[in-house]
Amino acid sequence: MILVLAALAAFGTTLGARFVFDDFGLFADPAITSSSGWWEVWKPLQTRPLTWFSFWANFETSGQSPWGWHLVNLLLHIAVVLLLWELLKDLLPARAALAGAAIFAVHPILTEPVAYVFARASILATLASVVAIHQWIKGKQWTSVAWFFVAMLGKEECAAVPVFLLLMDFSRARRVAWKPVAAMFGVALALGLRTVWAATVTPGSQAGVQAGISPLSYFATEGGAVLRYLRMVILPWGFTIDPSIARPSLAIATLAWGAVMVLVLLASRRFGDLREGFWFLGGLMLLAPSSTILPAADLAADRRMYLPMIAFSAVLGLGLSRTNWKGATALVLLFAAVAFHYSGLWGNPEELWTEAVRQSPEKVRPRIQLARSVEPARALSILSDAERVMPDNASVLAEEGRVLLQLGRAGDALGVFGRALAIDPTDAKAINNRGAVLLTLGQADAARADFERALNRDGCLFDARLNLLRMGVRKEIPAGCSFTSQQMAALRQP
Repeated sequence: MILVLAALAAFGTTLGARFVFDDFGLFADPAITSSSGWWEVWKPLQTRPLTWFSFWANFETSGQSPWGWHLVNLLLHIAVVLLLWELLKDLLPARAALAGAAIFAVHPILTEPVAYVFARASILATLASVVAIHQWIKGKQWTSVAWFFVAMLGKEECAAVPVFLLLMDFSRARRVAWKPVAAMFGVALALGLRTVWAATVTPGSQAGVQAGISPLSYFATEGGAVLRYLRMVILPWGFTIDPSIARPSLAIATLAWGAVMVLVLLASRRFGDLREGFWFLGGLMLLAPSSTILPAADLAADRRMYLPMIAFSAVLGLGLSRTNWKGATALVLLFAAVAFHYSGLWGNPEELWTEAVRQSPEKVRPRIQLARSVEPARALSILSDAERVMPDNASVLAEEGRVLLQLGRAGDALGVFGRALAIDPTDAKAINNRGAVLLTLGQADAARADFERALNRDGCLFDARLNLLRMGVRKEIPAGCSFTSQQMAALRQP
């Protein structure tokens, strides 16, 4: 009861949160909105099918009402809290187990995965991983393998769980069950390689070769990201949906990873018998898949700490167990209050993205998202600031043109869209955007030429197809295009 109430106090306000950022993309995915059935989720390129299945079920029951989606995230978090408590009770002294579970229930670094619907994958993978670890320590290794497979279907970032289990057995000086461990490594390798392949061949992927950063450069950057995560575990402030991590020089990268290694060496001195050192090293190991050499476009994301926090919470729980109950309670209440503050930001996208701009003033993406959450006149001012941060950024120009068109300033919008197209003349969306402005200005022939040119570049571009359809031109849809049921209905209209 205490743990449930603590989680509700920290994150209950997320029930009033709205959809943000990639959440909206869920309703453009045929695997979720298709009326054909749940099997649409299990398509060849779809990674994290368990998570997508949960999204499909949410859409079937809640539609596009944010409340139902956030309720599922919150309930899943509470389930993880209770399962973690059951796990820690079997591994730690009772007081440390309760303190660790309470820290996990309320820690502010978990705000993003609880409040951000799209981050549900982290919660599902962690839930199944905790069950897998619990089954392992009970001696049910093959049941543990099955639960690990479920966790990998939720999110592939849990791939280091087998290494965590090996560390646990070494810390407890127990004999390792190598066959189940080998099976887990086989699952991790097979599903991990499949994810890398899917990220490579899926257009617009933000991971792997399409991340825009090499594995070595990503590794160099992640030393600072890991230190940032660890700092926020102890000093929980500075959370943001879009953190800024600068790519460091070789010297800075070496110093950052050197600091991490010093912490590893210090932790190794208290490794045996599941003391703090084991849990600290275990947390780093669980963080490794997302923060070492497998590149992602986002160099840091607070949601990546959800699974590692099952270990870091145990470290804090062991420390708090040595204090009096008043001090431990005060720290848990402090963490809950900070989490309550950050949870409240998710109820107002303008405040959420304003905080992101404040935390990452040199980044463009938070400014674009902030512009989308305010009235058009103010949005233009925000986008002008974004242009000063990154001149001639096509995304900023496209957003500015959209706002100008919304304000009825089609002539100005045409110039802005023209600048965006000059940056990348082959961008199908930019070509379609210019065509939309030309149509507004009454230049139908030029607009139609742009829509057709956009389709020649991208035959699956829905907006260009719909624009042509509204002009009375119907184009055959090529094989391989994925449209939602609503989009297909629009394209089939007379």
